[in-house]
Amino acid sequence: MRAAVLTEFGAPLTVREVPDPEPVGGEVLVEVLATCVLPYAAEVFGGVRNYPLVPPVVPGLGGVGRVVRTGPDATRLRAGDLVWCDPTVRSRDDALTPDIALQGWSSRGDGGAALAQHLHDGSFAELMRVPTENVFPLPSAAGDDPARWAALAVHAVPYGGLTAGELRPGETLLVSGATGNFGSSAVAVGLAMGAGRVVVPGRNRDALALLVDRFGPRVRPVTLTGEEAADRAAMSAAADGPIDMVIDLLPPSAPSSAARAAAMTVREYGRVVLMGGVGMLGGDDLALPYPWIMRNSITVRGQWMAPRTANVGLIRLLASGALDLAPERVRSFPLDAVVDAVTHAAAHAGPFDRTALTPRTG
Repeated sequence: MRAAVLTEFGAPLTVREVPDPEPVGGEVLVEVLATCVLPYAAEVFGGVRNYPLVPPVVPGLGGVGRVVRTGPDATRLRAGDLVWCDPTVRSRDDALTPDIALQGWSSRGDGGAALAQHLHDGSFAELMRVPTENVFPLPSAAGDDPARWAALAVHAVPYGGLTAGELRPGETLLVSGATGNFGSSAVAVGLAMGAGRVVVPGRNRDALALLVDRFGPRVRPVTLTGEEAADRAAMSAAADGPIDMVIDLLPPSAPSSAARAAAMTVREYGRVVLMGGVGMLGGDDLALPYPWIMRNSITVRGQWMAPRTANVGLIRLLASGALDLAPERVRSFPLDAVVDAVTHAAAHAGPFDRTALTPRTG
């Protein structure tokens, strides 16, 4: 098969022939129709983000594909099925605290690194092998535009955070980092899940206007100044009532003060979910005040990616139309143009801009 290979950090991906993956028991072989190229992919491949990938590696974070072959443990999947491949793989020998790896992308700790060594390669290829439990049937409509549905890789992140934070219909949500690729997704997903209003802070006025234009008065924009106390007051005022939940999706370049200002807008007994990259490349700790957390009974929770069951709920939201992919701007690239795809993704990192790689078109 043909695949895009990262031979070393800082070198461009090269497309070449590599051996077909050979699935073992508990795995499925999938033909990759489309996979999302994330806006920060260039930072990963350039070594800027210090991800624990081990070159040479076929990168890529999940994808839309068709089942080629299943293992003996698959009782419902069949060859030819249109599926979503969730990149978040978990070890099977510890149900309480499984090790986690993002296939073809990242991992957590020594156990995750061992898991990534086995499931080394991702979706920038014509074929990939995936654990059976990470393969989810898609509606037939996804086959009409697999590149658009590859945005599942983006939407699954905030959906995992919002379900972990138990967002309820009618609640007020604040999305910290709302003008970014993942943050704007959180706005769309939160509204699809029934949020009554969503406060969207950011510095990019055009991006804030885009969110308001798309979603209407349920979205409350706040232009940030960088002054923590003033920004916190402005966000609270925009909510026009208590903020029930805050989800943080700020990138590693953002200061911890921005995340803290947003988190501390949450009401008494409110919830804060941390999913972003603040502090991963250095900088100050978040430093939420102990008395504020304790006396206001605040729940602060970290969430990396989403549980496996979240894929089913997200696919249902998309299939129902509650979460609409139609307005998203999608640019597709064939496998041979993978370097152009990575460059395009970095230059188009705004709300609802998607870059897709299409290793197979049938």
